[in-house]
Amino acid sequence: MARPVTLFTGQWADLPLTKLAPMAKKMGFDGLELACWGDHFDVYKAAESKDYCHGRWKILTGEGLTAFGISNHLVGQAICDNIDERHQAILPPQVWGDGHPEDVRQRAAENMKTAARACRNFLDAKPHQDLRFAPVVCGFTGSSVWHACYAFPPTSQEFLQRGFDDFAQRFLPILEVFDAVDVNFALEVHPTEIAFDIASAHRALEAVKQHKRFGFNYDPSHLGYQGVDYVKFLREFKDRIYHAHMKDAWWGHGNGDVGVFGGHTNFGDHRRYWDFRSIGHGDIRFEEIIVALNDIGYRGPLSIEWEDIRMDRIHGGTESCRNVRSYDFAPSGVAFDAAFDREKQ
Repeated sequence: MARPVTLFTGQWADLPLTKLAPMAKKMGFDGLELACWGDHFDVYKAAESKDYCHGRWKILTGEGLTAFGISNHLVGQAICDNIDERHQAILPPQVWGDGHPEDVRQRAAENMKTAARACRNFLDAKPHQDLRFAPVVCGFTGSSVWHACYAFPPTSQEFLQRGFDDFAQRFLPILEVFDAVDVNFALEVHPTEIAFDIASAHRALEAVKQHKRFGFNYDPSHLGYQGVDYVKFLREFKDRIYHAHMKDAWWGHGNGDVGVFGGHTNFGDHRRYWDFRSIGHGDIRFEEIIVALNDIGYRGPLSIEWEDIRMDRIHGGTESCRNVRSYDFAPSGVAFDAAFDREKQ
C-alpha cells in the first residue's frame, strides 16, 4: 500500500483553512499537516477544547482529508535561539510578549509543551483511524551556537558543547511532557537548528540522552545542497524518523557569484548556488529515498513542503502531489526469485 500524501500548510497560511482544504483536495492530496500559525491550528485552543479539535476535523473530513500531526516550527525556533527583532515577525504575541530574550525563550518552551497536549487532543478526536502512526509535532529548536558554524574567531568544542547543553536543558522538560501524552517531537534537521547534518544530529541525540520522544522530521532538501548524504541520513537514524517531508532543491545552478552560504541574496536570485524547487525540478533523488524509507520500515505519510519561487503554487502543488505518488511504491513481500523454487510449484 502506498503511503498517504499530505500537504504541509505552513507556506499556505495566508489562506484560511476553510479555503485551503478544498483546494488541497482538488490538487490531489490525502490530508494536511497543519501549521500552528495562520488560522490553521491554534495550540492553545486545541489543548483546552475538544470542540475546537472536532471543528478542525469537520473541516478536513468534509473534504475527504485526513491528518497525522501538526507543525510548530516558528515558535520552536525561539526556544534556543539568540533572540532578536526578526523573531517578533514570526511569533504569536503571547510568546513574544515584551521581547525580553530569556522570557521569549521560556514562553516558547511552554508553547511547545502546549503543542504536545494539543496534538494529543487533536489526534484523539480523529473520526477514523486510517493509519497506525504515532502522533507527531514537527518543528524547530533554534540554536544558541548556529552563528559559530564557521569557526572564526576560533571556536572551541567547549564553546559548542555549551550550545548543546543549553539545548538539552531547555528541551528535556519539553520532551517529558511529550512522553506524558504519548506524542513524538520531530526536529526538521535544517541550517539554524541545533542539528543541521548527520554529525550534529547525533550530537543532539546525545545531548538529550537518546530521549525516545526526540526524533527527526526528515527533509532531504536541507541536506542535499550542503553536500550531506541525505539517503544515508535515513539509514543512520532509521529508528528516529518520526515524519517525512518531501521537498526538492537544486544546487550548482548559479552564475558563480554566490556560494552555499547564500550571499545575502533572496530566494529566486539567478546568482544563487542553490534554491528550493518544486518536486521533480531539482536534484533530489526521490526514488532512492523511497527505497530507503521502505528498507527502514517507515510507513507514515509523505508530506509535501512546497516552495518554489519560480512557479505558481497551485500548479506546483498539484504536480508535486502527482510526482510523489509516482515515486512511492510499497516494498515487495516476496523474493524476486521465489518463482524459481520448483519445490514450491
